[in-house]
Amino acid sequence: MKRLFLAAALACGMAGPALADDALKAALASPARTPANVARDVYRHPYETLTFFGIKPNMTVVELSPGGGWYTEVLGPYLRDNGKLIAAGASPASANENIRKSAAKFQEKLNANPGTAKVQLGAFEPSNNVFTYAPKGSADMVLTFRNIHNWIGNGDDSMKALFASIYDTLKPGGIFGVEEHRLPASMTQDAKASTGYVHEAYVIKMAERAGFKLVAKSEINANPKDNADHEGGVWALPPTYANKDKDHAKYQAIGESDRMTLKFVKPQ
Repeated sequence: MKRLFLAAALACGMAGPALADDALKAALASPARTPANVARDVYRHPYETLTFFGIKPNMTVVELSPGGGWYTEVLGPYLRDNGKLIAAGASPASANENIRKSAAKFQEKLNANPGTAKVQLGAFEPSNNVFTYAPKGSADMVLTFRNIHNWIGNGDDSMKALFASIYDTLKPGGIFGVEEHRLPASMTQDAKASTGYVHEAYVIKMAERAGFKLVAKSEINANPKDNADHEGGVWALPPTYANKDKDHAKYQAIGESDRMTLKFVKPQ
């Protein structure tokens, strides 16, 4: 019984503060990071978030849908010497010419920064049901930041295949870390998550359906000022400001969205 309690305490972060990760601090302090990205640290808490997920510099990590590379700028240098980062998104081998061009542009950005030059690209195209970004059982950790709302509109079958690919990619005991805009349980989530906000219960259900176990939640990225009810959805908030000058000061005062931060494990 004591052993079970200790395991639960460790999973939930109750057993005292984690050891400082100097390599992660160094990656975050790198002058190679884009200044506009650094300015978002106050809202995105990258050190606390990655520490909560349990990242280590010798891991093989997959970042799903890296977008403009906000987290890639941190993860690439952190994993460069002793680990591996796979940025799973647009692939240079895609059947779609526009996706290939996007992959080439992202690769150019990676090559321009010594810290991210070793990052590998993988094919992750939910709209085409293409999930071939890493061998099965090869990854220690798969991460996704503010992306699930973009995938929901592809339908339930696609979501099942997507989550199955994540599960299959991880080693037994591997971690799946999720950060996503959080929709209050009292509000309705439509089939396409068109506001950009997602029910926490939905994410947990999808992950558990794939075989994952939820081991911990964190309020690191919570924002009680955000009621998730904005004209233009989550994109009304910074840094997008979809409504431009309309209510700009109000959205600036709110800051970035209220977000869930969830840690799942693939059972041993």
